[in-house]
Amino acid sequence: MHRIDVNFGTPELDLAGQWAALSGRSAGNVFMDPIALRVVCSTHFANMHVLLAWLRDAQAPRLVGLWALQDVRVAPLGPAFLATPPYNYAFLSNPVIDPDFMDDAAAAFLDAIDQNPHLPKLLRLRCLDASSDSYAAIVKSLVARNARIVELGERQRAFVTREFGVKRSGSTRKKLRHNWHRLCTLGQVEVVNDRSESAARDAFEVYLAMEAASWKGARGTALLCNVADAAFARQLIAALAAERSASVALLKVNGRAIAAQVLLYGGAMAYTWKTAFDSGYGKFSPGALLVDRLTEQLFATDGIDAIESCSPNGGFMAQIWDGRRATVDLVADLGCGNSSLRFNALANGERVLARLRHVRNTLHAVGEEAMRRRRAWL
Repeated sequence: MHRIDVNFGTPELDLAGQWAALSGRSAGNVFMDPIALRVVCSTHFANMHVLLAWLRDAQAPRLVGLWALQDVRVAPLGPAFLATPPYNYAFLSNPVIDPDFMDDAAAAFLDAIDQNPHLPKLLRLRCLDASSDSYAAIVKSLVARNARIVELGERQRAFVTREFGVKRSGSTRKKLRHNWHRLCTLGQVEVVNDRSESAARDAFEVYLAMEAASWKGARGTALLCNVADAAFARQLIAALAAERSASVALLKVNGRAIAAQVLLYGGAMAYTWKTAFDSGYGKFSPGALLVDRLTEQLFATDGIDAIESCSPNGGFMAQIWDGRRATVDLVADLGCGNSSLRFNALANGERVLARLRHVRNTLHAVGEEAMRRRRAWL
């Protein structure tokens, strides 16, 4: 057993060196990057707690874990709970833990929450990567504490590595080649993914305008439809791009962008955060073409070994990548039965929300398939 202490830090702390060392030793998570968390706090985008696990055995304290959770207080009658993702638009919730201290750090995180009198003891943990060691360590620690746990659901998200997941043949590959050749008849076609800070910021504005002009804008779900969301997203991309941790790839025809893919980077992983395309070019499936070509580009460079979709429901990336990873949602009670009514209310409410999201996503998928078939006839 290692001596690991957990304190509640703030992203304003100078963690750059410690974070770089930790993320280099562990499975990364760009959504836990202190740079991103600092933007969350500075924009007051979420009421968030940042748990820092420190190894005290060494001569100098060493950061061996970081986990951010959102403090949700549903007034006046709803339960208070700690939630992941720690802020909206984060799509992966696992703590970042040094593999040499996985179980000890996971247990220390839960101990710190339980022993803090000001924090809720209910946990609503969405978007957990079930294939990761940190997920297994958190569940193991919950079981060891006799915590009540209810798994709410599991989804598959698309994933690809250098070695596995790219579809090299079949109808999907044939369709991608066909659409690319058709698009090339319109003029010069290129994929541009400039990772410099200024280029990323400029390209993100292209993305924002493209998204607002799409069905998301019509439904009021585009980032520009909400002033606070747009301000947060702009600052997030700018801050990450300054450290080469974000970029926006553009598919261009004769110099005009017709699709945009926002990418975030954490260690050797790239995340396809946000996608938009010009509906006028919908019959070419420009979003799929961009991601397909971008996959080749990223794997042709040093430093990126895997790409993960941020779509919790598969999306078009599930059609062009064979790799899958499980995403799990669960609720847990650290209160050892002292909050059973609140736990039941939270679990039941989450089940209802999960069903509603499933219906919404099913209807959206049916609509997208209908549009795809319509474009195929054009």
